[in-house]
Amino acid sequence: MFSLGVDVAKAKLDCLLLDGSTGKQRDKTVPNTPAGVRTLLKWLLDRGVVLSELVLVMEPTGVYHELAAQALHDAGVLVHLVNPARARNFALGQGQRGKTDAADCRSLAHMGLQQPLPRWTPPSPSARTLKALLARRAALAEDLQREKNRLEKAQATLVPAAVSQSIAQGIAFVEQQIKTLGKQIKDHIDDDDDLRHKRELLLSIDGVGPRVADEITSILGCMRFDSAEQLACYLGLTPQRWESGTSVKGRARISKAGPARLRALLYMPAVVAKKHNRHIRELYERLLARGKPKMLAITAAMRKLVHLCFGVVHSNQPYDRTHGLEKG
Repeated sequence: MFSLGVDVAKAKLDCLLLDGSTGKQRDKTVPNTPAGVRTLLKWLLDRGVVLSELVLVMEPTGVYHELAAQALHDAGVLVHLVNPARARNFALGQGQRGKTDAADCRSLAHMGLQQPLPRWTPPSPSARTLKALLARRAALAEDLQREKNRLEKAQATLVPAAVSQSIAQGIAFVEQQIKTLGKQIKDHIDDDDDLRHKRELLLSIDGVGPRVADEITSILGCMRFDSAEQLACYLGLTPQRWESGTSVKGRARISKAGPARLRALLYMPAVVAKKHNRHIRELYERLLARGKPKMLAITAAMRKLVHLCFGVVHSNQPYDRTHGLEKG
Protein backbone atom coordinates (compact mmCIF):
# COMPACT_ATOMS: atom_id res chain seq x y z
CA MET A 1 0.00 0.00 0.00
CA PHE A 2 1.25 3.47 -0.86
CA SER A 3 0.68 6.69 1.05
CA LEU A 4 1.29 10.14 -0.38
CA GLY A 5 1.89 13.07 1.96
CA VAL A 6 1.39 16.48 0.34
CA ASP A 7 2.46 19.78 1.89
CA VAL A 8 0.46 22.52 0.18
CA ALA A 9 1.71 25.99 -0.61
CA LYS A 10 0.34 28.66 -2.90
CA ALA A 11 2.93 28.02 -5.61
CA LYS A 12 3.92 24.38 -5.15
CA LEU A 13 3.09 20.95 -3.81
CA ASP A 14 5.81 19.11 -1.88
CA CYS A 15 5.04 15.40 -2.07
CA LEU A 16 6.48 12.28 -0.48
CA LEU A 17 5.46 8.80 -1.64
CA LEU A 18 5.83 6.12 1.02
CA ASP A 19 5.71 2.40 0.24
CA GLY A 20 4.04 0.76 3.22
CA SER A 21 5.49 -2.68 2.50
CA THR A 22 9.14 -1.71 2.06
CA GLY A 23 9.34 1.68 3.75
CA LYS A 24 10.96 3.15 0.64
CA GLN A 25 10.40 6.88 0.14
CA ARG A 26 10.42 9.04 -2.97
CA ASP A 27 9.87 12.78 -3.08
CA LYS A 28 8.57 15.08 -5.78
CA THR A 29 7.80 18.80 -5.99
CA VAL A 30 5.39 20.11 -8.61
CA PRO A 31 3.72 23.47 -9.26
CA ASN A 32 0.32 23.93 -7.63
CA THR A 33 -1.37 24.20 -11.03
CA PRO A 34 -3.48 21.88 -13.21
CA ALA A 35 -0.36 21.05 -15.22
CA GLY A 36 1.58 20.36 -12.03
CA VAL A 37 -1.07 17.94 -10.76
CA ARG A 38 -1.02 16.12 -14.12
CA THR A 39 2.75 15.82 -13.77
CA LEU A 40 2.30 14.37 -10.28
CA LEU A 41 -0.23 11.78 -11.53
CA LYS A 42 2.11 10.69 -14.32
CA TRP A 43 4.98 10.43 -11.83
CA LEU A 44 2.86 8.17 -9.62
CA LEU A 45 1.79 5.93 -12.51
CA ASP A 46 5.37 5.63 -13.75
CA ARG A 47 6.28 4.17 -10.36
CA GLY A 48 3.61 1.49 -10.52
CA VAL A 49 1.21 3.11 -8.09
CA VAL A 50 -2.41 1.98 -8.44
CA LEU A 51 -4.30 5.23 -7.92
CA SER A 52 -7.40 3.55 -6.46
CA GLU A 53 -5.19 2.01 -3.74
CA LEU A 54 -3.23 5.18 -2.98
CA VAL A 55 -3.89 7.08 0.25
CA LEU A 56 -3.29 10.82 0.02
CA VAL A 57 -3.06 13.00 3.13
CA MET A 58 -2.90 16.79 3.08
CA GLU A 59 -3.84 19.70 5.28
CA PRO A 60 -6.48 22.12 3.99
CA THR A 61 -4.63 25.38 3.38
CA GLY A 62 -7.07 28.21 2.71
CA VAL A 63 -8.21 27.53 -0.84
CA TYR A 64 -4.84 26.39 -2.18
CA HIS A 65 -5.44 22.70 -1.56
CA GLU A 66 -8.72 22.55 -3.47
CA LEU A 67 -7.33 22.17 -7.00
CA ALA A 68 -5.06 19.24 -6.14
CA ALA A 69 -7.60 17.55 -3.86
CA GLN A 70 -10.33 17.70 -6.51
CA ALA A 71 -8.10 16.51 -9.37
CA LEU A 72 -6.61 13.62 -7.39
CA HIS A 73 -10.03 12.58 -6.12
CA ASP A 74 -11.34 12.58 -9.70
CA ALA A 75 -8.41 10.34 -10.65
CA GLY A 76 -9.55 7.75 -8.09
CA VAL A 77 -7.16 8.54 -5.22
CA LEU A 78 -8.42 8.20 -1.63
CA VAL A 79 -8.06 11.77 -0.40
CA HIS A 80 -7.93 12.67 3.29
CA LEU A 81 -7.90 16.26 4.55
CA VAL A 82 -6.63 16.37 8.12
CA ASN A 83 -6.91 19.12 10.68
CA PRO A 84 -3.54 20.95 10.91
CA ALA A 85 -3.57 20.64 14.70
CA ARG A 86 -4.05 16.88 14.46
CA ALA A 87 -1.27 16.62 11.88
CA ARG A 88 1.07 18.64 14.10
CA ASN A 89 0.29 16.52 17.15
CA PHE A 90 1.02 13.38 15.14
CA ALA A 91 4.34 14.83 14.00
CA LEU A 92 5.27 15.67 17.60
CA GLY A 93 4.34 12.14 18.61
CA GLN A 94 6.74 10.85 15.95
CA GLY A 95 9.55 12.91 17.44
CA GLN A 96 9.50 15.68 14.82
CA ARG A 97 10.38 18.90 16.59
CA GLY A 98 11.31 21.11 13.66
CA LYS A 99 9.02 22.14 10.84
CA THR A 100 10.00 22.03 7.17
CA ASP A 101 8.04 21.24 4.01
CA ALA A 102 9.94 17.97 3.57
CA ALA A 103 9.37 16.91 7.19
CA ASP A 104 5.68 17.82 7.03
CA CYS A 105 4.91 15.77 3.91
CA ARG A 106 6.88 12.83 5.33
CA SER A 107 4.85 13.01 8.55
CA LEU A 108 1.59 13.20 6.57
CA ALA A 109 2.57 10.14 4.54
CA HIS A 110 3.24 8.12 7.71
CA MET A 111 -0.05 9.38 9.14
CA GLY A 112 -1.89 7.91 6.14
CA LEU A 113 -0.54 4.43 6.97
CA GLN A 114 -0.83 4.55 10.74
CA GLN A 115 -4.12 6.28 11.51
CA PRO A 116 -7.71 5.72 10.34
CA LEU A 117 -8.76 8.93 8.61
CA PRO A 118 -12.16 10.04 7.27
CA ARG A 119 -12.30 10.02 3.49
CA TRP A 120 -12.84 13.40 1.86
CA THR A 121 -15.72 13.73 -0.57
CA PRO A 122 -15.75 16.90 -2.67
CA PRO A 123 -18.84 19.11 -2.46
CA SER A 124 -21.15 19.38 -5.41
CA PRO A 125 -20.51 22.19 -7.91
CA SER A 126 -23.69 23.87 -6.65
CA ALA A 127 -22.50 23.76 -3.03
CA ARG A 128 -19.10 25.16 -4.05
CA THR A 129 -20.80 28.01 -5.88
CA LEU A 130 -22.90 28.83 -2.83
CA LYS A 131 -19.82 28.83 -0.61
CA ALA A 132 -18.06 31.25 -2.97
CA LEU A 133 -21.06 33.59 -3.14
CA LEU A 134 -21.38 33.68 0.65
CA ALA A 135 -17.64 34.31 1.07
CA ARG A 136 -17.86 37.21 -1.38
CA ARG A 137 -20.84 38.72 0.45
CA ALA A 138 -19.04 38.42 3.77
CA ALA A 139 -15.96 40.14 2.34
CA LEU A 140 -18.07 42.98 0.97
CA ALA A 141 -19.83 43.36 4.33
CA GLU A 142 -16.43 43.88 5.96
CA ASP A 143 -15.51 46.42 3.28
CA LEU A 144 -18.80 48.22 3.88
CA GLN A 145 -18.15 48.51 7.60
CA ARG A 146 -14.67 49.89 6.97
CA GLU A 147 -16.03 52.49 4.57
CA LYS A 148 -18.70 53.51 7.08
CA ASN A 149 -16.01 53.90 9.74
CA ARG A 150 -14.03 56.11 7.37
CA LEU A 151 -17.09 58.24 6.65
CA GLU A 152 -17.76 58.66 10.36
CA LYS A 153 -14.19 59.87 10.93
CA ALA A 154 -14.37 62.14 7.89
CA GLN A 155 -17.53 63.78 9.20
CA ALA A 156 -15.89 64.34 12.58
CA THR A 157 -12.81 66.03 11.14
CA LEU A 158 -11.97 68.71 8.61
CA VAL A 159 -11.60 66.78 5.36
CA PRO A 160 -12.32 67.99 1.83
CA ALA A 161 -15.89 67.49 0.64
CA ALA A 162 -14.52 65.48 -2.28
CA VAL A 163 -13.17 62.89 0.13
CA SER A 164 -16.48 62.50 1.96
CA GLN A 165 -18.27 62.30 -1.37
CA SER A 166 -15.89 59.59 -2.60
CA ILE A 167 -16.45 57.55 0.56
CA ALA A 168 -20.24 57.95 0.27
CA GLN A 169 -20.11 56.80 -3.35
CA GLY A 170 -18.03 53.79 -2.31
CA ILE A 171 -20.60 52.91 0.36
CA ALA A 172 -23.45 53.13 -2.13
CA PHE A 173 -21.57 50.91 -4.59
CA VAL A 174 -20.76 48.23 -2.01
CA GLU A 175 -24.33 48.26 -0.67
CA GLN A 176 -25.62 47.67 -4.20
CA GLN A 177 -23.13 44.82 -4.68
CA ILE A 178 -24.27 43.19 -1.43
CA LYS A 179 -27.90 43.53 -2.49
CA THR A 180 -27.13 41.94 -5.87
CA LEU A 181 -25.24 39.10 -4.25
CA GLY A 182 -28.10 38.49 -1.84
CA LYS A 183 -30.46 37.99 -4.77
CA GLN A 184 -27.94 35.73 -6.52
CA ILE A 185 -27.57 33.61 -3.37
CA LYS A 186 -31.34 33.25 -2.98
CA ASP A 187 -31.82 32.41 -6.67
CA HIS A 188 -28.97 29.90 -6.58
CA ILE A 189 -30.43 28.08 -3.56
CA ASP A 190 -33.94 28.14 -5.04
CA ASP A 191 -32.64 26.56 -8.26
CA ASP A 192 -31.08 23.60 -6.42
CA ASP A 193 -33.54 21.12 -4.89
CA ASP A 194 -31.14 19.84 -2.20
CA LEU A 195 -29.95 23.27 -1.06
CA ARG A 196 -33.47 24.69 -1.11
CA HIS A 197 -34.80 21.81 0.99
CA LYS A 198 -32.00 22.19 3.57
CA ARG A 199 -32.66 25.93 3.79
CA GLU A 200 -36.41 25.41 4.28
CA LEU A 201 -35.76 22.93 7.10
CA LEU A 202 -33.38 25.35 8.81
CA LEU A 203 -35.81 28.27 8.53
CA SER A 204 -38.42 26.18 10.38
CA ILE A 205 -36.35 26.64 13.57
CA ASP A 206 -37.40 29.54 15.78
CA GLY A 207 -34.44 31.91 15.89
CA VAL A 208 -32.86 30.91 12.57
CA GLY A 209 -33.08 33.66 9.96
CA PRO A 210 -32.06 33.77 6.28
CA ARG A 211 -28.38 34.65 6.94
CA VAL A 212 -27.83 31.76 9.34
CA ALA A 213 -29.85 29.39 7.13
CA ASP A 214 -27.72 30.30 4.10
CA GLU A 215 -24.45 29.73 5.96
CA ILE A 216 -25.46 26.43 7.59
CA THR A 217 -26.87 25.23 4.25
CA SER A 218 -23.49 25.92 2.68
CA ILE A 219 -21.56 24.16 5.46
CA LEU A 220 -23.76 21.07 5.38
CA GLY A 221 -23.63 21.05 1.58
CA CYS A 222 -19.82 21.21 1.50
CA MET A 223 -18.84 19.07 4.48
CA ARG A 224 -19.94 15.85 6.11
CA PHE A 225 -20.73 15.68 9.82
CA ASP A 226 -21.78 12.47 11.58
CA SER A 227 -23.23 14.21 14.62
CA ALA A 228 -24.45 17.56 15.87
CA GLU A 229 -21.45 17.70 18.19
CA GLN A 230 -19.10 17.44 15.21
CA LEU A 231 -20.79 20.45 13.62
CA ALA A 232 -20.57 22.40 16.89
CA CYS A 233 -16.91 21.42 17.18
CA TYR A 234 -16.21 22.65 13.64
CA LEU A 235 -17.77 25.99 14.57
CA GLY A 236 -15.64 26.21 17.71
CA LEU A 237 -18.56 26.03 20.12
CA THR A 238 -17.61 22.94 22.12
CA PRO A 239 -16.33 23.47 25.69
CA GLN A 240 -12.68 22.70 26.41
CA ARG A 241 -11.91 21.70 29.99
CA TRP A 242 -8.47 22.24 31.57
CA GLU A 243 -8.02 20.33 34.79
CA SER A 244 -5.85 17.64 36.26
CA GLY A 245 -5.86 16.11 39.70
CA THR A 246 -6.58 18.55 42.50
CA SER A 247 -4.15 21.32 41.60
CA VAL A 248 -5.13 22.20 38.03
CA LYS A 249 -8.65 23.57 37.80
CA GLY A 250 -8.74 25.76 34.73
CA ARG A 251 -11.84 27.56 33.64
CA ALA A 252 -13.72 25.81 30.83
CA ARG A 253 -13.87 27.77 27.58
CA ILE A 254 -15.15 27.12 24.10
CA SER A 255 -12.49 25.99 21.67
CA LYS A 256 -12.98 28.84 19.15
CA ALA A 257 -11.35 26.49 16.64
CA GLY A 258 -13.70 27.23 13.77
CA PRO A 259 -14.49 30.28 11.66
CA ALA A 260 -14.93 33.29 13.95
CA ARG A 261 -17.25 34.99 11.46
CA LEU A 262 -19.85 32.24 11.81
CA ARG A 263 -19.71 32.30 15.61
CA ALA A 264 -20.32 36.04 15.48
CA LEU A 265 -23.21 35.47 13.10
CA LEU A 266 -24.81 32.99 15.51
CA TYR A 267 -24.70 35.31 18.51
CA MET A 268 -27.78 37.47 17.83
CA PRO A 269 -29.94 34.51 16.63
CA ALA A 270 -29.13 32.80 19.94
CA VAL A 271 -30.17 35.94 21.84
CA VAL A 272 -33.47 35.93 19.95
CA ALA A 273 -33.91 32.17 20.33
CA LYS A 274 -33.54 32.28 24.13
CA LYS A 275 -36.78 34.26 24.17
CA HIS A 276 -38.77 32.66 21.33
CA ASN A 277 -37.46 29.08 21.04
CA ARG A 278 -38.79 26.85 23.82
CA HIS A 279 -35.93 24.35 23.80
CA ILE A 280 -33.26 27.02 23.90
CA ARG A 281 -35.17 29.14 26.44
CA GLU A 282 -35.45 26.19 28.82
CA LEU A 283 -31.72 25.50 28.51
CA TYR A 284 -30.83 29.15 29.03
CA GLU A 285 -33.05 29.53 32.10
CA ARG A 286 -31.81 26.25 33.56
CA LEU A 287 -28.19 27.41 33.33
CA LEU A 288 -28.98 30.78 34.91
CA ALA A 289 -30.83 29.03 37.74
CA ARG A 290 -27.64 27.03 38.40
CA GLY A 291 -25.72 30.26 38.81
CA LYS A 292 -23.95 30.19 35.45
CA PRO A 293 -22.85 33.52 33.91
CA LYS A 294 -25.12 34.96 31.22
CA MET A 295 -22.37 34.80 28.59
CA LEU A 296 -21.86 31.11 29.25
CA ALA A 297 -25.62 30.56 28.90
CA ILE A 298 -25.64 32.49 25.61
CA THR A 299 -22.78 30.33 24.31
CA ALA A 300 -24.74 27.22 25.29
CA ALA A 301 -27.73 28.65 23.44
CA MET A 302 -25.57 29.11 20.33
CA ARG A 303 -24.41 25.50 20.57
CA LYS A 304 -27.99 24.28 21.08
CA LEU A 305 -29.10 26.24 18.02
CA VAL A 306 -26.40 24.51 15.97
CA HIS A 307 -27.56 21.14 17.32
CA LEU A 308 -31.11 21.93 16.21
CA CYS A 309 -29.85 22.92 12.76
CA PHE A 310 -28.07 19.60 12.39
CA GLY A 311 -31.09 17.73 13.73
CA VAL A 312 -33.64 19.03 11.23
CA VAL A 313 -31.34 18.40 8.26
CA HIS A 314 -30.19 14.99 9.50
CA SER A 315 -33.74 13.82 10.25
CA ASN A 316 -35.12 15.52 7.13
CA GLN A 317 -37.97 16.83 9.27
CA PRO A 318 -38.98 20.44 10.11
CA TYR A 319 -38.41 21.72 13.61
CA ASP A 320 -40.87 20.27 16.12
CA ARG A 321 -41.65 22.86 18.80
CA THR A 322 -43.57 20.26 20.84
CA HIS A 323 -40.74 17.74 21.00
CA GLY A 324 -40.16 16.68 24.59
CA LEU A 325 -43.55 17.88 25.88
CA GLU A 326 -45.57 15.38 27.87
CA LYS A 327 -48.55 14.09 25.94
CA GLY A 328 -52.04 13.96 27.30
